[in-house]
Amino acid sequence: QVQLVESGGGLVQPGGSLRLSCAASGFTLDNYNIGWFRQAPGKEHEEVSCISTTDGSTYYADSVKGRFTISSDNAKNTVYLQMNSLKPEDTAVYYCAAARPTTTVQAMCVMIMGNYWGQGTQVTVSS
Repeated sequence: QVQLVESGGGLVQPGGSLRLSCAASGFTLDNYNIGWFRQAPGKEHEEVSCISTTDGSTYYADSVKGRFTISSDNAKNTVYLQMNSLKPEDTAVYYCAAARPTTTVQAMCVMIMGNYWGQGTQVTVSS
């Protein structure tokens, strides 16, 4: 059974950090591009960051550039999103997705593409 499971969300104060994990089962991530997306209450999905697990190329949305870092551990079949300097506007449900590498990671992010999606993990940034 193909599955993506996110974890690591929670409540954090502004300026704090969280690390999200996206663990895959039923397939190997090293044949896919992986992306993190988020949806805030009342808003549409937006891209956060995407990575090629083949060549390590990355893409970041302007809103998170310099604060978030995406990485992959193919041995653990897991992709991570390190989030630092969190802001209240980062509050959202964060989803990971896997897409067959038919496009660039930038295209995957901007077009919010994914063949497989996780269920999401809530991140709340509040004092």
